Amino acid sequence: MTAQLYCFGESGHSYKVALTLTLAELPWEPVYVDFFNGESRGDAFRALNPMGECPVYVDGDLVLTQSGVILRELVKRTGKFGGANEAEQREVLRWVLWDNHKMSSQVGMTRFLMNFVPEAKRPHEVITFMQARLKSVYATLNGALADRNWVAGTTGPTIADFSCCSYLFYPEPFGFVRADWPNIDAWLGRIETLPGWKNPYDMMPGSPMDRAQ
Repeated sequence: MTAQLYCFGESGHSYKVALTLTLAELPWEPVYVDFFNGESRGDAFRALNPMGECPVYVDGDLVLTQSGVILRELVKRTGKFGGANEAEQREVLRWVLWDNHKMSSQVGMTRFLMNFVPEAKRPHEVITFMQARLKSVYATLNGALADRNWVAGTTGPTIADFSCCSYLFYPEPFGFVRADWPNIDAWLGRIETLPGWKNPYDMMPGSPMDRAQ
């Protein structure tokens, strides 16, 4: 049975998993979740994931939620993208946790407020505050990549890279400009050259353009 990923194109956390599945050459199929019309808050979806969030990874009887947990399972299954030894594995986990706490959560909220909330209701003071906070986050990542090709300092990409890069590939404005952060820009370019890489809207169903039609 082919694994299923409950996701939608605008979800950066879903993209982390979709990208890892694709680059690990694991068979999977997307199941579109109509987030913007409330599907993730409905009873049927909450029976699958009481947290009401995407992604949800389903493979037979195995149902996993939270991107970091799913990424760890994919490493376990494939032996890929997890680090070559215990020291590297710890560093990979450190960056995955950092991303979920410091970067993806804040980028995701800022991007949502700037692009998916009706313009008249956008909290501009909150957006300005979040963008200021995120500058220090980008500086941390840019600094780490000054002397290494991959986030965790490994010889090749890992789930730390796929976790940290996810929201940075989205086209909507949220205060991040690749050219302002040359080490991040070069790193994203390396990820883009990996066989099978696609941007989020080409990898998962659903996009702002779809909803505008």
